[in-house]
Amino acid sequence: MHHPYLDLHPEVADALARHRPVVALESTIISHGMPYPQNVATALQVEAEVRAHGAVPATIAIMDGRLKAGLSAAQIETLGKTGRAVAKVSRRDIPFIVAAGATGATTVAATMVIAAMAGIRVFATGGIGGVHRGAQQSFDVSADLQELAQTPVAVVCAGAKSILDLGLTLEYLETHGVPVVGYRTPWLPAFFTRDSAFKVDYQLDSAHAIAQVLHAKWAMQLKGGVVVANPIPEAFAMPRTVIDVAVEQALQEADEQGIGGKESTPFLLERVCALTGGDSLAANIQLVLNNARLGAAIATEYLAIEMAQPVSR
Repeated sequence: MHHPYLDLHPEVADALARHRPVVALESTIISHGMPYPQNVATALQVEAEVRAHGAVPATIAIMDGRLKAGLSAAQIETLGKTGRAVAKVSRRDIPFIVAAGATGATTVAATMVIAAMAGIRVFATGGIGGVHRGAQQSFDVSADLQELAQTPVAVVCAGAKSILDLGLTLEYLETHGVPVVGYRTPWLPAFFTRDSAFKVDYQLDSAHAIAQVLHAKWAMQLKGGVVVANPIPEAFAMPRTVIDVAVEQALQEADEQGIGGKESTPFLLERVCALTGGDSLAANIQLVLNNARLGAAIATEYLAIEMAQPVSR
């Protein structure tokens, strides 16, 4: 189905037409997740990593009011240079940015929406949003979680961001029927660290096994996505105590400055980076690359299964 507001990059359109694997990538990590020029360099490096592992990258954003599945290098540069002046777009924001002919960087939720429109089933990112600490009072729950409950896209991530309440995030996902799969681990990774105090729902040890689950889920018309939790490579993982101390200080500063809502995550990640002497930024880059590699492998395996046993869309 052609969506009148959606543009496919020629490379992405060709891959989908030829039944080649495609991996969606988000754009808030470019505009809001890292400083310039590391953000642009990382985005291009992640795309190269997807290609090196046999799939086609589709970085997703809204440019001048058009939904984009796949960006040019110039468009990625624009998002990186403009930084936080670019609108941060979740599902609720999409029609407003489109109607205004504006440019926006897509969160996990908005990236899933546009990926699904394009027919892309696998999406690699850094970490998903979730239930924020103190949500019992603030009701601050990321729209990413509700999107996972309804949109058929698998999200490969390093777990949920460590600034979140991981236990409540898992409870929310369970309530809404979203499985959390640990890739070669029984523990939920916590973004910068390889594990946490919480277990995943299922451990699967190969991209093929994960692809089989995705195919079975969608072949049975079970709505929603799957979280594929892929731990940061051991060589780049940070000590949990270091991250915990930095997160607690960043949360206290956010509270003192009255920072909340969609501004809280970029603020907290930036402060954690500063408090760890930049170590968390280096770790962030490596975990995204790691997720791109696994995303490409899952997309390749899923496509092979789907070509043999097509899922009706």
